[in-house]
Amino acid sequence: MELKKLLEGIEIQKITGETLKEIGGIAYHSKRMEKGFLFAALRGSEADGHQFVKEAIQRGAEAILLERGEELFPPTRIFVPNSRQALAQVASNFYGNPSSKIHLIGVTGTNGKTTTTYLLESIFRKAGHEVGVLGTINYRFGQKEMSAPNTTPESLDLQRILSEMVSEGVTCVIMEVSSHALDLDRVFGCEFDGVAFTNFTLDHLDYHKTLEHYFESKKKLFSDALMRSPKAGRFAVTNRDDPRGEDIVEGVSLPILRYGMSSSCDITAEQVTYAFEGLSCRIKTPKGSFSVQSSLIGGFNLYNILAAVATAIGRGLPLEAIKEGIEGLSGVSGRFEKVENREGIHVIVDYAHTHDAMERVLSELKNMLRHSPRKEGKLIPVFGCGGDRDRTKRPLMGEVAGRYSDLTILTSDNPRTEDPVAIMEEAEKGFQSIPLEEWHAGEVEGWRSKKGYLKVLDRREAIRTAIRLAQPLDTVLIAGKGHEDYQIIGKKRVPFDDRREARRALEER
Repeated sequence: MELKKLLEGIEIQKITGETLKEIGGIAYHSKRMEKGFLFAALRGSEADGHQFVKEAIQRGAEAILLERGEELFPPTRIFVPNSRQALAQVASNFYGNPSSKIHLIGVTGTNGKTTTTYLLESIFRKAGHEVGVLGTINYRFGQKEMSAPNTTPESLDLQRILSEMVSEGVTCVIMEVSSHALDLDRVFGCEFDGVAFTNFTLDHLDYHKTLEHYFESKKKLFSDALMRSPKAGRFAVTNRDDPRGEDIVEGVSLPILRYGMSSSCDITAEQVTYAFEGLSCRIKTPKGSFSVQSSLIGGFNLYNILAAVATAIGRGLPLEAIKEGIEGLSGVSGRFEKVENREGIHVIVDYAHTHDAMERVLSELKNMLRHSPRKEGKLIPVFGCGGDRDRTKRPLMGEVAGRYSDLTILTSDNPRTEDPVAIMEEAEKGFQSIPLEEWHAGEVEGWRSKKGYLKVLDRREAIRTAIRLAQPLDTVLIAGKGHEDYQIIGKKRVPFDDRREARRALEER
């Protein structure tokens, strides 16, 4: 594409050099530069792309997109106030503005994004759409499936994938939009049809530093991305029961659909029943009511279902397709995923890695145990906290686990470059307010008579211990990693899958 055309719609401060030249591709990593490409110098948390401009030129860059530097040429240099926004627009131009050719739905929130996108994928397919999904577990469309290094891809990668989806006949894309992506302008220039909010709670303070910055980043999906989109028929969906549910749609001058358990909500549910086998309810919408039975478990998943229903209603999909889509989804990888066994033990693997998500899952499990026919069974969570991530949530997760559980097994998660023992000790501080008995190896057999906790550093051994100690009707929750099939220790990824380890432990009983 001609550079002049590539730069359309970008705020430019100065250009040094020729713009009537062909650009063969774009790169934001100097190692991926090829002769004739445009290089975008991005400021990152660990490195600044401006430091690699010389390397990009040596590799044959035809043009440089940057915020600061020497006004030399060749190559052509385009100075912009925000190189991330500029790259996003350049990428959209290069790939023919693919988001304008599809229905694009964005989902944001602390918890529930992945399950909501899976529900929407199932619903839109039932309505006759070819669907693509971009999210935490993977990026997928048609017969293609790609690993997801980020919940939301970098803008250049995002536009390339959207372009591939358009070429493959995709008509609707459901995208998890993370707070990091919004803060880093990865979805800048995307033309959204609708956006949905699941909930908001403490997370990612290692990056955002304050809770308000975290919230304002998420709000950009509504106040910026949705409002900038030129598409007709745009709409917003929000969780009215969440304390920040109204704040996130403040200033949105578009139709807003509100969901929740209050009768004043546009989309709500009644006649709700929960069990380990799933949930059932009757859902009320402005288009009518319908009964539904879902394999998904718990009240938090009911909210995910309501979010998906509200989004589908906003897009004008028929109730029949919505019902069939919900009932057609058997489960989501690593999201309250049951590990089937013949031991009579409920073994659940879940991605819960915040104190709020832990509380939602544990309170639901505790409630189901309390209302089971025989009112028996103990609750045993196995969890750890990620290293090099938000430290403030560690004692909060410990407190929640200790409060709801009969025996908490504290272990390692993805320690990354931190000392896993130190991470465990920070989570352990949350037990102090309960208080809990600390059990040690060799004396833990008496745990059923008194609430307590056990520290097992090795995650594999922690899972084995939980399943070895469990009895029929007990519930073992293995939390924190969900769909992940690895552990990050230091800088290395080591193969590790909670579900596989649980199955092995069950076989060894």
